[in-house]
Amino acid sequence: MIRERIRTTMSGWLMLPLLIGAMIAGLALLIRGGHDENAVLVAIGLPIVVLVAFLFGGFFVVNPNEARALVLFGKYGGSVKTDGFHWANPLYRKRKISLRVRNFESTKLKVNDLEGNPIEIAAVIVWRVFETAEALFEVDNYEHYVKVQTEAAVRNLATQYAYDAHVEGQVSLRGNMTEIAEKLKGEVEGRLAKAGVEVLEARINHLAYSPEIASAMLQRQQAGAIIAARTRIVEGAVGMVEMALDMLSKRGVVELDNERKAAMVSNLLVVLCGHSGAQPVLNTGTIYQ
Repeated sequence: MIRERIRTTMSGWLMLPLLIGAMIAGLALLIRGGHDENAVLVAIGLPIVVLVAFLFGGFFVVNPNEARALVLFGKYGGSVKTDGFHWANPLYRKRKISLRVRNFESTKLKVNDLEGNPIEIAAVIVWRVFETAEALFEVDNYEHYVKVQTEAAVRNLATQYAYDAHVEGQVSLRGNMTEIAEKLKGEVEGRLAKAGVEVLEARINHLAYSPEIASAMLQRQQAGAIIAARTRIVEGAVGMVEMALDMLSKRGVVELDNERKAAMVSNLLVVLCGHSGAQPVLNTGTIYQ
């Protein structure tokens, strides 16, 4: 595995006046030799001009959050990450690579969740290159590699969890977005580490049932919500009935036998748990007649 090595280079601002001075000197020798028809001066000046012109090819600029990988005849020579004006051996091939933070939004993937329900899921990955040598030489195209491995990680994650939790304490894609995002980040980061890519953030930005089962799952969710709501209502009604009987007994408002208590409990539950307002009925007799 090729590991990144930081390469120090000569300052371009130092080399520039030196090469300009050498070029002027070489041109002066050529002009003087041509004017005086002095072959020695021409023989000295011409190589100087050619060499200096060649050395001018060693200048390059590194912008902020950018790096240049130096490659000499197929051999990695190090990376320059310090921004500024640099000079290096003109024979080096200087491959530019961005170190800026980038976003990748995956396409909407159709995959089955843990329970086998088809769902649509998509994610956003915030990433950047931190290891230039691995990004350039360990994978063919690191940007394409990020795309493919991210979508593979999202697919794999979706199959490990259910869309909704139907058991208390169960981790689900919809109910535990923060935990799922952390797991997604860890899985994507593990896949991209060999490409010299660091994952800064990962989160799911689209999650839905597939259209063919969306209506059925919506009914299921509505039924679950209704059951949960009715359960809370019944729990509250039972508590209110219990409190009413207890207060009537303590204050001695009325003495109720078991049969009358049962009738009162029945009436209160109907009033408290009913969907519509209660319709009062005037009782002209007693329950014993």
